[in-house]
Amino acid sequence: MFLREPSHWLIVVLALVLLFGWKRLPDMARSVGRSMRIFKSEVNEMKNDGKEGRPSPAADDVVPGDVVPPRSPDDRPSV
Repeated sequence: MFLREPSHWLIVVLALVLLFGWKRLPDMARSVGRSMRIFKSEVNEMKNDGKEGRPSPAADDVVPGDVVPPRSPDDRPSV
């Protein structure tokens, strides 16, 4: 099979370095890690969907302020 021996991994790493450059590889790995974390959290949320109602982590991130009521059609500005 493919990628069973260390020499195969070495060839893949060398190809990645040649294609993307040495400086961009850490950024790409970081981006993949973030995407995997987001994916895992979304999968967990889908598993828990419909079960006990927990607030999301963003529920605590509330900005205080005044509520502005919607305008009625009669409140048009005069031109």
